[in-house]
Amino acid sequence: MKGKRESTSLAWHAATAIGFRFAVTFFGLYCVVSHLLVYLFVLPGILPGQGLGTRWPLLDLTSWVAVHIFDINEGLVFTGNSRDTSFFWVQLFVILVMATAATLVWFAVDRRSEYEVLRKWFRVFIRFALAAQMIYFGMVKIIPTQFPAPSLITLLAPVGNLSLQGFLWTSIGASEPYQVFTGLVEVVGGVLLAAPRTTMLGAAICLASMIQVFVLNMAYDVGVKILSFQLVLMSLFLLVPDVRVLANVFLFKRPATPTVESELFRRAQANRIALAVQIAFGVYLLAVYSNVGRTFWYAEGGGGSAKSLLYGVWNIETLTVDGEQRPADFNDYDRRWRRVIFDSPEWIYFQRTDDSFIRYGATIDLQQNTLALRKGHSRTWRSDFRIQRQEPDTLLLDGQMDGHMIKMSLRAVGWDTFRLLNSRFRWVRPPDRDE
Repeated sequence: MKGKRESTSLAWHAATAIGFRFAVTFFGLYCVVSHLLVYLFVLPGILPGQGLGTRWPLLDLTSWVAVHIFDINEGLVFTGNSRDTSFFWVQLFVILVMATAATLVWFAVDRRSEYEVLRKWFRVFIRFALAAQMIYFGMVKIIPTQFPAPSLITLLAPVGNLSLQGFLWTSIGASEPYQVFTGLVEVVGGVLLAAPRTTMLGAAICLASMIQVFVLNMAYDVGVKILSFQLVLMSLFLLVPDVRVLANVFLFKRPATPTVESELFRRAQANRIALAVQIAFGVYLLAVYSNVGRTFWYAEGGGGSAKSLLYGVWNIETLTVDGEQRPADFNDYDRRWRRVIFDSPEWIYFQRTDDSFIRYGATIDLQQNTLALRKGHSRTWRSDFRIQRQEPDTLLLDGQMDGHMIKMSLRAVGWDTFRLLNSRFRWVRPPDRDE
C-alpha cells in the first residue's frame, strides 16, 4: 500500500527477537496462571473464576518457592479480594523465572531472527486479554458497583478510622459521575482493541487509564498492584510497533507514516471473516460484562440490592437495661449503644459510644412486629424484640439479649444531616466556609 509502512517490514534484530520471545513466554504464562485467560471466556450467568495458579502443580510450586527461597513459612493466602498477598508476589517471581528459562531454551534451540506469524496471532491474543479486563473493570464503573455509594456504616464512621483503600472507595463511590466517566474511558479503550485499525488508539487510552489506576493502587494500597502493572505492560506491548509514529508526532513534530496491522491470512475473504469474528468477540465481551455489572448491581451491597424494612440510621434516645435507665457509658461494653443502623435486610448494626460497631444477623417481620437477632455462626444464641412504630421517624424496641431485658426508644436521623449526601455540583460555587 503506497504511502503506508507495513509493520512487517520492521527489522528483527537479535535484541528484538529475544525480547519478543520473553514477551510471549511471560505474558502467556501470566495470562494462564492468573485469571486473564479465564476472563476471556465467560458464560452468561456465571461469574469469572481464578486461573491455574491456585491449582496443582503451580500451587505446590509456588508454596515450595515461598518456603525454600523466600523463607515464608506461614500459610500463603490466595483467596479474598487482594491480589497482592505474599502468594501472588511469589508466584510472579516464579513466572519471571520460568519465562526467563523458557526464553533461553527457545533461543538455544531456535535461532530464527523473526516470528512474524506468531507475532500477528499473539498480538491478537494480547489485544483481547487486555480488552476483556478493560471492559470488565469499565462496566462495573458504568454500572456503579466497583465503588458503591457510601453505606450507612461508612457515613457514620470517623474519617480517621478508614483505611487508605476505604477512603479511596468512599471518595469515588460518593461521586457517581466521576466513576461512570472513568468506566467509559476504560470501556472505550477496550472496545477499540477489538478492531486492528483502532488498536493503536485503544492501546494508548488503555495505557493512560492503567497508569492512573496503577498510581492509585500504589498510593492508596489497593490490592491489585500486580494486575494493574501487567495491564500497563500489555498496553505498552501493543504500542511497540507504533513507537516511531508516536515519537514523530508528539516529540519530533515530523511527518508520520502510519503503521498498518499485518493481515492474518493471505486471502482477502479470510481476512474479512477474521475481522468480523474479532468485532463479534468484542461485542460478546461488552455484552457479557454488562451482564456481570448488572448482576453485581443487584447483589448484596449493590445499588439495586434490597434494603432493610427499617432502613435508616436511628439515634437511641433512651436505653433501659433490666428496668434501669442510665447513660449508655455506664452499661457493660456490649450495650454501650448510641445508634442502631438498618441497612441490608440481613443485618443490623449497633454503634457504641466509642464509635465502634457490632453486627448481628437480623430477621424483621413487620406483620408480627418482631425483630430476631443472630450472632455470628452460633446456632444457639438468639435475641428477640418487639417493634412498636407509632410515627415514621420513631421506633420502640422491647426485648431481651444475653439474659438482660432491654427497652430502647429510637428516632430516625434525617438525611439532610449528612453533608456528603447533600453536596452537589454547582457551576457557581459560593465562597468556602470553615465548617
